Amino acid sequence: MAVPARTCGASRPGPARTALRWPDRGSRPGLSARRPAARPPRPLSLLLPPLLLLPLLAAPGASAYSFPQQHTMQHWARRLEQEIDGVMRIFGGVQQLREIYKDNRNLFEVQENEPQKLVEKVAGDIESLLDRKVQALKRLADAAENFQKAHRWQDNIKEEDIVYYDAKADAELDDPESEDVERGSKASTLRLDFIEDSNFKNKVNYSYTAVQIPTDIYKGSTVILNELNWTEALENVFIENRRQDPTLLWQVFGSATGVTRYYPATPWRAPKKIDLYDVRRRPWYIQGASSPKDMVIIVDVSGSVSGLTLKLMKTSVCEMLDTLSDDDYVNVASFNEKAQPVSCFTHLVQANVRNKKVFKEAVQGMVAKGTTGYKAGFEYAFDQLQNSNITRANCNKMIMMFTDGGEDRVQDVFEKYNWPNRTVRVFTFSVGQHNYDVTPLQWMACTNKGYYFEIPSIGAIRINTQEYLDVLGRPMVLAGKEAKQVQWTNVYEDALGLGLVVTGTLPVFNLTQDGPGEKKNQLILGVMGIDVALNDIKRLTPNYTLGANGYVFAIDLNGYVLLHPNLKPQTTNFREPVTLDFLDAELEDENKEEIRRSMIDGNKGHKQIRTLVKSLDERYIDEVMRNYTWVPIRSTNYSLGLVLPPYSTFYLQANLSDQILQVKYFEFLLPSSFESEGHVFIAPREYCKELNASDNNTEFLKNFIELMEKVTPDSKQCNNFLLHNLILDTGITQQLVERVWRDQDLNTYSLLAVFAATDGGITRVFPNKAAEDWTETPEPFNASFYRRSLDNHGYVFKPPQQDARLRPLELENDTVGILVSTAVELSLGGRTLRPAVVGVKLDLEAWAEKFKVLASNRTHQDQPQKQCGPNSHCEMDCEVNNEDLLCVLIDDGGFLVLSNQNHQWDQVGRFFSEVDANLMLALYNNSFYTRKESYDYQAACAPLPPGNLGAAPRGIFVPTIADFLNLAWWTSAAAWSLFQQLLYGLIYHSWFQADPAEAEGNPEVRESSCVMKQTQYYFGSVNASYNAIIDCGNCSRLFHAQRLTNTNLLFVVAEKPLCSQCEAGRLLQKETHCILPALLPGPSRPARSLRAAAPLTPHPCPADGPEQCELVQRPRYRRGPHICFDYNATVRSGAAALTCSSPAPGLVRPCASPARPARADRLLLVSLRRKIPQTAAAEPLSHRRWASWCPCSCCSS
Repeated sequence: MAVPARTCGASRPGPARTALRWPDRGSRPGLSARRPAARPPRPLSLLLPPLLLLPLLAAPGASAYSFPQQHTMQHWARRLEQEIDGVMRIFGGVQQLREIYKDNRNLFEVQENEPQKLVEKVAGDIESLLDRKVQALKRLADAAENFQKAHRWQDNIKEEDIVYYDAKADAELDDPESEDVERGSKASTLRLDFIEDSNFKNKVNYSYTAVQIPTDIYKGSTVILNELNWTEALENVFIENRRQDPTLLWQVFGSATGVTRYYPATPWRAPKKIDLYDVRRRPWYIQGASSPKDMVIIVDVSGSVSGLTLKLMKTSVCEMLDTLSDDDYVNVASFNEKAQPVSCFTHLVQANVRNKKVFKEAVQGMVAKGTTGYKAGFEYAFDQLQNSNITRANCNKMIMMFTDGGEDRVQDVFEKYNWPNRTVRVFTFSVGQHNYDVTPLQWMACTNKGYYFEIPSIGAIRINTQEYLDVLGRPMVLAGKEAKQVQWTNVYEDALGLGLVVTGTLPVFNLTQDGPGEKKNQLILGVMGIDVALNDIKRLTPNYTLGANGYVFAIDLNGYVLLHPNLKPQTTNFREPVTLDFLDAELEDENKEEIRRSMIDGNKGHKQIRTLVKSLDERYIDEVMRNYTWVPIRSTNYSLGLVLPPYSTFYLQANLSDQILQVKYFEFLLPSSFESEGHVFIAPREYCKELNASDNNTEFLKNFIELMEKVTPDSKQCNNFLLHNLILDTGITQQLVERVWRDQDLNTYSLLAVFAATDGGITRVFPNKAAEDWTETPEPFNASFYRRSLDNHGYVFKPPQQDARLRPLELENDTVGILVSTAVELSLGGRTLRPAVVGVKLDLEAWAEKFKVLASNRTHQDQPQKQCGPNSHCEMDCEVNNEDLLCVLIDDGGFLVLSNQNHQWDQVGRFFSEVDANLMLALYNNSFYTRKESYDYQAACAPLPPGNLGAAPRGIFVPTIADFLNLAWWTSAAAWSLFQQLLYGLIYHSWFQADPAEAEGNPEVRESSCVMKQTQYYFGSVNASYNAIIDCGNCSRLFHAQRLTNTNLLFVVAEKPLCSQCEAGRLLQKETHCILPALLPGPSRPARSLRAAAPLTPHPCPADGPEQCELVQRPRYRRGPHICFDYNATVRSGAAALTCSSPAPGLVRPCASPARPARADRLLLVSLRRKIPQTAAAEPLSHRRWASWCPCSCCSS
């Protein structure tokens, strides 16, 4: 029967294409009728059984080319498999390298990794390391309590009486606008000399401590001077601690007054803008100063709250959220006549970084309207705290209310929910400049074991939103020794440049009494901390005996990783802790959820699982076997795990006792041998203590050779295991050159190079000139080809990596190559291991031509091409019909490896959807590929500078012309508030809008954590060879796909598309940005990634990322600290059970009115709200700290 030719508008000219004829569309089984042009057809790939497809492949007619039959394409696939296998057998040298290892069997031993013993030993070593820090902490805390108890308070102390090293002095002297320069500092500041210390990555002085005082605290106040006076005695304890343990890093005392004294002394890392560092807001201080918290923040958004007052409230809530850690739970609600959550969170959620950012973004959307209804707000808060069906801290419970004032005391609500036990503390905050009676707010706080604060202006926010921690510390102080327990933090960035650290913390209590025979003081003096660098903990783990894919990891009670090879945070904002969950560090599955839960519960365990792993370059996914073994680290809240592939159960340990052989093999490392033996790259490992590191491998090799001329591989200052294995592998790979590579002509098989890489750290590339174009890392354990070859059987192809945003590959001088590698597996005495990887580098252009021949009807390249005669019937092939037939090799990640289309050669290495989106979608729809999506929570994003910067802070109250003409307005609180805000805006560069990272001056551009969505593809369940049709009306395409045996390649043959009507959704294989709501830019706030080469278009997480509001509905398993100090019957209300009308003897009432506390006389610094009067004549023991007596803003008078 006659059938029409396939058309799509005008047909492609050329005899080959017009001769191809198709059967009638209506006769195709399973194909739908042609759809109307007004509605473009939806692409659909239909799998047809071979028997039904065969009649469709060859249309009758004269001189016709038909789509190749299935057996033909299978024949091509076998030819490709044979060619690849033949080249690898000849040049790869797998079998020859096995024989070389066996011939040198006397030069090494096979050692076993016993997982249980290994992990227990490492856990014990980490426990010992941390225990030494714990002992130092206890000595410091005990000494601090005794020093403070013996200290005599001095009312008339002066700045010139105190001598100390001010860590910020140098920076302030360089700043003509600084506080000290302006007023002329009277303090006797030491001038110190410093020496560089690699352990601290800083210049230090071991003879003194340094003091850091927050910018917004007056250094000359009586409180601060007394604090400096008694903490000076800690200096000798710090020094003695270091004498006993020279490995100690920063030792720090963070005082509740804000003073930080640390040892050894080093200049403060002065930010480029204002320094907002306050030790009381650091993660380690917050964790050590109080037990976990369940907090509900309620914000008054009635109509009276508007303009600057509402702005102050929003900023105050954000600052309050920053005082919470991952052990805490929180929710935020607004209220007027009724209460409602400000975000999508309907219950308490963990106060982690991502949740807090959701709150901060939601708070900015609050609008003032309606009337004040305290009852609605408090009822909502108590209902939240009484919800027992959710995960929460189950410790300190509190309500924080921000309002501008009101008359209702809602006593009935407190009687219903909180009295008589008063298990929920209530803290009230009067915000803004107003004349409302604040007595009801004071009463609410003092009758519910809380505290009342005033925030009249922006300068009072930071201090007043963190001092509630003093109140929460009281039960800990009363618990005494029971509360003196060292806690270890999760990972965070050290403020002094040490990098990632964990900190052991211990609270320091006030041991004084209110008077002879009176009650015990209830104040926490501060927190003592000692840092431990993560690198110091990593040094206790086995480095190279576990192989390239084995590793050690550790997690805390939240499931956050302490150690993990994938812990690589990009952000440098040290205000935020590094909270990477174990299930986000790896690709999550049910088995890993079980392992994580068992580790959090402190159990031991072992499990072998089949799981997915992401390649080091994040382009590929492999399905692998892994053995997980875990044990708890005693005396800590950490648990340690070990991951081993089955092939890493055993490893080689060189035993080169023959010094003559050592010298012989060492000579093959000399550059003079490279021309004949191939170029050698050595892994930049720490072979010896005196070896100078370098990022340039040629320079590193030079340093290594120079050192080896002075020491022997058996030297005590060197790692003998690493050195012996390196030298052994140098000799073994040289023998591979001698036996296999040197006598072969690489050009015959179109090879650019051959290579071998080993566990011992050697990468040998032959010939020497090929090293000029070698771009792989010299550390095999960090090379993607090396790690993937170990995890996969057969030959692993790795095309050159390309980015879609960059220009295509340039094929010049035949330098672009494709790596093909495979692991060398040894069986020695029944023990199997994989100590090396060998491979070849294919010449891309030459192998593309060879690929055409292998997928054609020619048997070899010299044979003439077969032409289809005028009356013959021929099958198309990939060479003759390359204008009509697309033939490609795609790897297991979906990246183009080879193509018969010359114009696609420069696209090799790109994701195939960028080359042929229609065909890649069909392969995916037919299960040749499976998609895996994951999220990178360690990325850093930076917003671009806004284009429309105004002169004044946005959101500020703007007076009308009538206001300016009204004399009364100039004397009002609004005018003063506006004036003060403008001054603060000039000083603090718009605090309301400034990003904390920018304020603290860390990066050049503001950066913060964001989420990157990653998408990878890997081979699906289909292994068979079959044909399919991409249904697209008149533009349908036939294609054939088949996996190549013993490789990671997919061979695809398809008709080239005639038209673009079938262009559908394109599959993506790249990182896309899913910016957290708090970072989502507005019209003037675009965003860009620190990784990106060009600005990106950001989108909110709910669109393409993990929906945070859904994630909190199914929280991951966690455990909080095992002990809680939240209630004690003897805890006093207010600040010290004193009223303002009856101050302690010798104290003068510090303010004229409970509603109007005295202003600070300086706009630059925030006044100490509870400053002890200078006129106080005598000071009882209980008043050695300003917070131990009751100011008028605490209780009703």
